Amino acid sequence: MDPQPPVNNLEVKAGVLLMVLLLLVVGSALYVMNARGAFDRTQKLVLMSDDSEGVVTGMEMTFAGFAIGTVSRIELADDGNVRIVVDVPTKDAKWLRSSSIFTMEKALVGGTKIRAYSGVLSDPALEDGAVRQVLRGDAAAEIPKLVAQVRDLLNNLNGLTREGAPLSQSLASLQATTAALNGPNGAMGMLFGNEDDAKKIVTTIDRANTLLSRVDKLSARLDGLVANADKQVFGAGGDGSAAQGGLVNDARATVQQLTAVLNDAQGSLKKVDGLLVEAQGIATNTREATTDLTALRAEVEASLRKVDSLINDLNSKWPFSRESEIVLP
Repeated sequence: MDPQPPVNNLEVKAGVLLMVLLLLVVGSALYVMNARGAFDRTQKLVLMSDDSEGVVTGMEMTFAGFAIGTVSRIELADDGNVRIVVDVPTKDAKWLRSSSIFTMEKALVGGTKIRAYSGVLSDPALEDGAVRQVLRGDAAAEIPKLVAQVRDLLNNLNGLTREGAPLSQSLASLQATTAALNGPNGAMGMLFGNEDDAKKIVTTIDRANTLLSRVDKLSARLDGLVANADKQVFGAGGDGSAAQGGLVNDARATVQQLTAVLNDAQGSLKKVDGLLVEAQGIATNTREATTDLTALRAEVEASLRKVDSLINDLNSKWPFSRESEIVLP
């Protein structure tokens, strides 16, 4: 029998090297898959949208800037909406709550992004397989609306600023009003529209001021006359207190004197009454009674003359004098 040929060491070494390389590739793939969470336990989250433009399989869903899920499948539902299935690792599912909100944003620069927002972390956790509506925000879709609004705004501005527009007329009127205010007649010229009427108003105001000054002077003179009248009639002092003199004080003193005289006359009449009673009771003493009556009559006549003199004196003074006249300074 022929001897077997010797094994080629180079082939063995090459085979071993290939096996090592294959193990390295498989290990690296497994490591990358493990690092990307391929072997982690996940739960499903279904996001419903009316458009899936920009959404691709493998896209990440972020929460506060960190990736917490991956889009695993995109399918069309029976009602025409899009079902976006997201795999969320169980360790990251704690950030999703029953009150969480999901958005799909399309920026002008960059791709579409899916974000999750959880405002209240104390709410119940989001269950596995939950279906939520995603809110869409497309900045590019708002550009036509924005352009249309800008066009309308520019048209309105052109309408407001064109010649003969109400705004132009208002600005012209305002300019004319400002010029009138800056004119020589100021606000008067603006209110009355012409210089002649404004001058008439200014002249009237000057005359009114002159009349008021004259009235003030006349009022001061009347105050002085009233003060002098008070002093002469009531005898008022310079400080406002009652002083001696004055017609009222003189009349008061005369009335007091007249009262005293009348009291004396009343006493005399009482004596006459007593004497008359005695004259009626004593008829035999006629001569003596007549003498007494003559003396008493003389006293009565003297009292009456005093009363008549006081009455005449009182009538000659104010306010009883009929032809009295008060001369004011």
